[in-house]
Amino acid sequence: MKKLLLSTVLLLCLSLTFTSCRDTKNAEDAVENAADATEEAMEDASEATEEAAEEAMDAAEEAMDAAGEAADDAVDAAGEAVDAAGEAVDKAADAVKGAQ
Repeated sequence: MKKLLLSTVLLLCLSLTFTSCRDTKNAEDAVENAADATEEAMEDASEATEEAAEEAMDAAEEAMDAAGEAADDAVDAAGEAVDAAGEAVDKAADAVKGAQ
């Protein structure tokens, strides 16, 4: 955005430099046109920034949802591992009892 603003100012300065002092009507038009162009460029930049911020927020929300789902899956997997380990311990205890 800084480059856009500086480029617009540069173009405005160049347009004023090449304008004759006697031709004040054209100079006024050039200044007005440059001001309009600057305003439009700033509005476009503002809209682009807003859109980028909205897209970033959407991406962050999606990432958080995915992270939450991954955490839930990890908890489920850990619970299943604990259950499997418990069953293995029970089988080993039964085997020890059966061996005696």
